[in-house]
Amino acid sequence: MRDHLRSLCPFLSEEQLSMFETYHAMLKDWNTRMNLTAITEAKEVAEKHFADSLLPMALIGENARIIDVGTGAGFPGVPLLIARPDLKLTLLDSLNKRLTFLDAVLQELGLSAKLVHARAEDGGRMDALRGGFDLALTRAVAHASVALEWTVPFLKVGGTSLLYKGARAEEELKEAANALKVLSCTARIETFPAPWGERYVIAAKKEQKTAKEYPRKAGTASKKPL
Repeated sequence: MRDHLRSLCPFLSEEQLSMFETYHAMLKDWNTRMNLTAITEAKEVAEKHFADSLLPMALIGENARIIDVGTGAGFPGVPLLIARPDLKLTLLDSLNKRLTFLDAVLQELGLSAKLVHARAEDGGRMDALRGGFDLALTRAVAHASVALEWTVPFLKVGGTSLLYKGARAEEELKEAANALKVLSCTARIETFPAPWGERYVIAAKKEQKTAKEYPRKAGTASKKPL
């Protein structure tokens, strides 16, 4: 794991590589008691969870305030925090047991992040979270049109939603044209060559304040995408 991740991400320090090793060990251990990930083998975790999470790191400004929406086992937020401890990270998930795992990981690694137990639609209406972030992240969570409704309300005007995507990124972006219009965003696709598969990030910039009716109530975006 360590050597493979070093080859994929040569910018990581030995201390950071050790932190990723610990993260992997805890992921494997806790995964025997709860469903965190289907990927646990060291090489695959190094590629498809850790290095994959770090692909768009150059798009993230110094000291950025970030929310990882539907973080699950902590991807991409925790790997980004390991590599970029300057980031101000919030991890949001609808399952409290995942946040229990993440709290244990953060404590073990000596890192700090805010943990929020909420569905994205409910979190997006919280005064403490709405309109307060430079970046919102989603990875393997939902179709672009749905993920945009879940993430854009968290952003400041001028902030960006980064949607981690695979081979269907361009198609999803076209299908999300109405969502972008309704949510007052402009978007582009960033390409990240990776040996483990086609990787893209849809970067959607928030141009105006989000209308009060968004996000709609829990479950609506999935059933009736914008």
